[in-house]
Amino acid sequence: MVPAILILVWESFSRGGVFPPHLLPAPSYILKNIIQMASEGSLWGHVGITLYRLFFGFVIGTAAAVLLGAAVGYFQKAESLFDPLIQAFRSIPSLAWVPLFILWMGIGESSKVVLIAVGVFFPVYLNIVAGIQGVDRKLIEVGKIYHFSTLQIIRRIILPASLPSFLTGLRSGMGLGWMFVVAAELMGASSGIGYLLVYGQNTYSPELIISSIVLFAILGKITDSFLKTLESRTLHWQDTFVKKA
Repeated sequence: MVPAILILVWESFSRGGVFPPHLLPAPSYILKNIIQMASEGSLWGHVGITLYRLFFGFVIGTAAAVLLGAAVGYFQKAESLFDPLIQAFRSIPSLAWVPLFILWMGIGESSKVVLIAVGVFFPVYLNIVAGIQGVDRKLIEVGKIYHFSTLQIIRRIILPASLPSFLTGLRSGMGLGWMFVVAAELMGASSGIGYLLVYGQNTYSPELIISSIVLFAILGKITDSFLKTLESRTLHWQDTFVKKA
């Protein structure tokens, strides 16, 4: 309801001259521009390459976060060895990695995917570590009373207890992945939605810039909805306040 009201107000103000068309075009004009790019076929190539970069960056970043996060969360020695260094790396701004990755890997796809993976890694890692370390010690003791092996304790106690935090980390990682896509596609890209942003700036085309922002918002919402659905189905066993309501 609220987005529809905001769009109607935006449309009214743009048509009424409150918002200058050369700075903030009306939503109808933005939609027309997106439809035109889609009908010409250029839109699908840009969307496809952006999703390709995001997918592989997300998979690589999540895989690395799962391996390191599980080790750091479960083994105190691993936490003392790796966590201080990882926290130091987490403080580095995303754009600070750009020149280094360009120097190491050039401006090809590998540098873009790795940059996105870096962005995805940290929220997933933090949530995995917090989820594992937040498991109630009494549950572990109950498992030992029932003579669970270490593998059984991990599979039947630690994994279910830390799963909600892990799934939250996936959603956070996906959100940061979309943010890092923009930074990645500033690295000499000739295609992608981020490239359309830069191209719109260089050609002074506000409709192209806003169209790109709208596409990021729509695609980001779709991917988050997918992960939210996965989360609700995976955690169907939880008896939460929301489900009771």
